[in-house]
Amino acid sequence: MTGSFEKVLDLAERRGFFWQSAKDLYADSPAGFWVYGPLGTRMKNKIIELWRRAVLKEGALEIETPVMLPIKVFEASGHLEHFFDRLVECKRCHSRFRVDKLIEESTNTKENLEGMSDSQLAELLKNVKCPKCGSINWTDVKHFNLMFTFPVGADATAPNAALRPETTQGSVIEFKRAYMISRGRLPFILAQVGKVFRNEIAPRRALIRMREFQQLELHVFFDPEDVNSYREKLEGLYDYKLRFHTPKDRITGGITEMTVKEALESGYTVNPLITYWLVFYQRFFNEILGFPLERLRYRELLEGEKAHYALVHWDLEAYTEDLGWTELVNNAYRTDYDLSGHQRVSGVKLEVDSDGKKVLPHLYEPSVGVDRVVYHVLAYSYREDEERVWLSIPRKIAPIEVAVFPLLKKDDMVRKAKEVARNLMEEGFYVFYDDSGSIGRRYRRMDEVGTPACVTIDHETLVNDTVTLRDRDTMKQIRISLRDLPVKLRRFLDGENLESLEK
Repeated sequence: MTGSFEKVLDLAERRGFFWQSAKDLYADSPAGFWVYGPLGTRMKNKIIELWRRAVLKEGALEIETPVMLPIKVFEASGHLEHFFDRLVECKRCHSRFRVDKLIEESTNTKENLEGMSDSQLAELLKNVKCPKCGSINWTDVKHFNLMFTFPVGADATAPNAALRPETTQGSVIEFKRAYMISRGRLPFILAQVGKVFRNEIAPRRALIRMREFQQLELHVFFDPEDVNSYREKLEGLYDYKLRFHTPKDRITGGITEMTVKEALESGYTVNPLITYWLVFYQRFFNEILGFPLERLRYRELLEGEKAHYALVHWDLEAYTEDLGWTELVNNAYRTDYDLSGHQRVSGVKLEVDSDGKKVLPHLYEPSVGVDRVVYHVLAYSYREDEERVWLSIPRKIAPIEVAVFPLLKKDDMVRKAKEVARNLMEEGFYVFYDDSGSIGRRYRRMDEVGTPACVTIDHETLVNDTVTLRDRDTMKQIRISLRDLPVKLRRFLDGENLESLEK
């Protein structure tokens, strides 16, 4: 069951997953900045670590580059010229809005308007009222660059630096050095985890559109004439089905499923390297993070929708009833756009030696917006019935893995429960200890934050060193010995059910 947007946000704020920054003290603080609480921070870090492990297995090398870069970097990358949203202002109340989102929300249209021209958007605006004052009196559509630029240094009188809107440029300008010191070969993969910044016209929907957010980016540099190594990686995957929302599907709202073999042979996914990474991310979200496959799709972007650097571009999107389809992963084939731009502006040759020839590599970039992933994990996990509200968070990314309770607040039970909690912490589990309130109320508190397992110490524990292990989703319990608890708890968190643990 997918929870409503408002219910998920209420739970997230109340229980410490995330909340809007500074709002408790300064009501007029600008929107688009969010705080991760203890539970949200841990869950996000678990998601990041799963991604990190997965891409490092693929040969990626992780680097960390500055969030602030010289403005010349973004001149070369095209961001100064092309990185903008369309803005319109109400002439009566002077409120400003992002044009496409204003029209979409005012008319309840399902059509994506990003590819429309300024004049087409202006025509649609003729029947749209200002949400603030009700007027229909708009300025011309304007282009609003989304980068934060500013002067750096005591002598600077004009902006000479910018906060990065993507981590990509850091990898691109450091590519050649990283390649040389790593004795690299193409394909050569750099990975970055880091904050990026965009001066959004109208941040909205909590973690979905923010001014400061976090990306998990891969930068796959390759020789477009030599991608045979990825053909070998696709062996055994030819029957796997990728889910696409093609231009033809926009008419019907449908999904086109293609096997890997069909996608390759038709040329739709361009080459084996790009095809492999499309498979990788669909499987990562479905098989590792537990997103339902029927709620995932790759939407092909058309001219006018694609980023300025992209030859081919798909957004991996996830569906919820409240938000519709939302982009989670930008998948862009950037060709040699970035390296050739920096080569031109800097005057420095960025070709590398690869198997005896000089190559200016092409770049394929899958970029995950991890904050949106956090929201969708909670939305897909939200459950409620007459008895309780709970989060069925996949066990491997639950922020609290196990709670330990004494059945009653008696000295001997409390001592034993604290000892069990301490031992589990030493075994590497994320543990929460609680002896406040009735046992039922404690279970409900843990259910609401998605804790998969609860261990209860009772009278029998003091006699024979056995405890009850409770499953969050089924509420079933089994009795196991304290000696076996760490091993069986790890098996449970790895996906086994209680019945198999009893054998």
